Amino acid sequence: MKQETFYYDNKIVKYFMYATIIWGLVGMAAGVLAALQMAMPIFNFELEYTTFGRLRPIHTNAAIFAFVGNGIFMGVYYSLQRLLKARMFSDVLSYVHFWGWQLIIVLAAVTLALGFTTGKEYAELEWPIDILIAVVWLIFGWNMFGTIMKRRVKHLYVAIWFYLATFITVTVLHVVNSVELPVTLTKSYSWYAGVQDALVQWWYGHNAVAFFLTTPYLGLMYYYIPKASNRPVYSYRLSIVHFWSFLFIYIWAGPHHLLYTALPEWAQSLGTVFSLMLLAPSWGGMLNGLLTLRGAWDKVRESATLKFLVVAVTAYGMATFEGPLLSLKNVNAISHFTDWTVAHVHIGTLGWNGFLTFGVLYWLVPQIFKTKLYSEKLAGAHFWIGTIGILFYAIPMYWAGLTQSLMWKEFTEEGLLAYPNFLETVTQIRPMYYMRAFGGFIYLLGAMLMGYNLFKTAAQGKMTANEETTAVVEDISKGKKGEKAHGWLERKPVQFMVISLITVLIGTFIELIPTFLIKSNVPTIASVKPYTPLELEGRDIYLREGCYNCHSQMIRPFRSETERYGEYSKAGEFVYDHPFQWGSKRTGPDLAREGVMTGKIYKPDAWHYNHMLDPQKLNENSIMPKYPWLISDDMDLSDLPAKIRAMQTLGVPYPEGYDEQAVEDYYKQADKIVGGLTAAGIETTRDKEIIALIAYLQRLGTDIYKVEAETATE
Repeated sequence: MKQETFYYDNKIVKYFMYATIIWGLVGMAAGVLAALQMAMPIFNFELEYTTFGRLRPIHTNAAIFAFVGNGIFMGVYYSLQRLLKARMFSDVLSYVHFWGWQLIIVLAAVTLALGFTTGKEYAELEWPIDILIAVVWLIFGWNMFGTIMKRRVKHLYVAIWFYLATFITVTVLHVVNSVELPVTLTKSYSWYAGVQDALVQWWYGHNAVAFFLTTPYLGLMYYYIPKASNRPVYSYRLSIVHFWSFLFIYIWAGPHHLLYTALPEWAQSLGTVFSLMLLAPSWGGMLNGLLTLRGAWDKVRESATLKFLVVAVTAYGMATFEGPLLSLKNVNAISHFTDWTVAHVHIGTLGWNGFLTFGVLYWLVPQIFKTKLYSEKLAGAHFWIGTIGILFYAIPMYWAGLTQSLMWKEFTEEGLLAYPNFLETVTQIRPMYYMRAFGGFIYLLGAMLMGYNLFKTAAQGKMTANEETTAVVEDISKGKKGEKAHGWLERKPVQFMVISLITVLIGTFIELIPTFLIKSNVPTIASVKPYTPLELEGRDIYLREGCYNCHSQMIRPFRSETERYGEYSKAGEFVYDHPFQWGSKRTGPDLAREGVMTGKIYKPDAWHYNHMLDPQKLNENSIMPKYPWLISDDMDLSDLPAKIRAMQTLGVPYPEGYDEQAVEDYYKQADKIVGGLTAAGIETTRDKEIIALIAYLQRLGTDIYKVEAETATE
């Protein structure tokens, strides 16, 4: 063995540290604004760039990829170098990674505000940005794996197992879910459709939570809790069981987001079973983290860092207990499409991700700048402010979720819906939305306090960009006498990655392949036809405005839903939907049967026109934004032929050469809608965007559900 002198790169850690703080404040501010919009629609500002439908994906992408993403890289770049006793493999790759990631964040904010979106939750970014994400992510993986290969220690510590699993699985998730057919630089269609698209999306969506919001943070937990408490990890054996069971089980759980939908029953059952099994590894990790503090609980009273870390791990335990609970069909029947899910998600993001990031920052900034924390009292105040903020956010949302579900399902003694007007539910829970906005604001206030505290800490210290250190070089090719299988694997990062990949792909293949190859999983319906050119353009406007954030298009087989909306949804209805639009939250009513009898009243074209122009004129209690630009803006049909050709490539059976006729057919149908609006006293032209959106809304449900409709009376 020999001892070598080398230098840690602290500068890249500092960059990601500052990015974490700044983007965290931006993402939380966007969340507070979105919460205010739900309580008071005036905060949509009647601008197309700031409506809830566009702001919500900006908030989620900022929280996930900007705040949490930079927090991951901050924690990994610091801990990886010290665990491996090696500087990062390449300084150039480190800084290309940093600036590339910040570019992605800026592009995401700009494009989402402009309405360039794929229309898939948590995967809204268009194809050029998806490619950029893949490139930057691979650069990160290259740098991380190169560092592992030049390490000076024999074995990989448990935190690094989770870092490797994050890189492998997120790569698979992003590539598979992002397969799309470009139409223009800013427009593409998902390669998958309907049921298949829904399964791929929630396989991705659930496992993005698992392998971006959880796996790397478990790695950070295994490094920073022992460091902050000066205690070893409670159990090495438990960490092995935790890691491999987590990796194998989690990937199967995505279908529990689609219970009671048109997804095949076998896939729903698999999702439920594995979600229940997931409780064991999740709580194993939580207990391993908390029990690491044995003998050090006195430090928790004095250290704000440990307070944040302890509550973070506790919130992780709560969220991972509630997740399996929500996968039970009888519970999911109550919770799905309600604000209960919103509360559940924010326990994880505000408590687990937010608090753990805060704890790491409070420990890391003094370490990097070789000084003490500027104010332990301010950090303590931040802890209590943040905790109160979480409670004010989550408790009203649980209350709102239960209220929504009970009101949706309640019948009178005569067998009629007790609350047939969906808006009655919205009016009832509006006070909870005010409380939620207040809780979010309090949480943001605490984060601002942290930002001040940490920047003052940095100002009073001095960072050494290249920190000198020494380490004994171990012979990584030889194991110890009596070495066990996992010890051998910890010396073999290539084999470790391959086995991890296989573990993840088992569940992926078993869930996805049958849905694509076995026709009976998605039976077709002869009456379901492709969208007309006008309806297709209207659907793209629907996606652009983010309507799926508030409206579902999936009627579950419950009496309350079929009474309210009509016939329950079938798998064959969605075979031409690229992407699917089943939604995950009902702030407004379901739209799957909007074009036919809905709630016993048919809505004519004039109703939709006035509703988009000013929802509050039709009902003063509505919280829907106004969309005046749809009334005034002209359609751009220059890409319509290309959209038709793209749909043909995806298997939509438009006649050969139909792209040349599409514009003519567009105007024929548009003229009919304009004629009806004129008869209702509304003057408009066939070129306006509102005409296309009306056509799409009036198409919904008409393929399989035709009834004599009563005309709505205003």
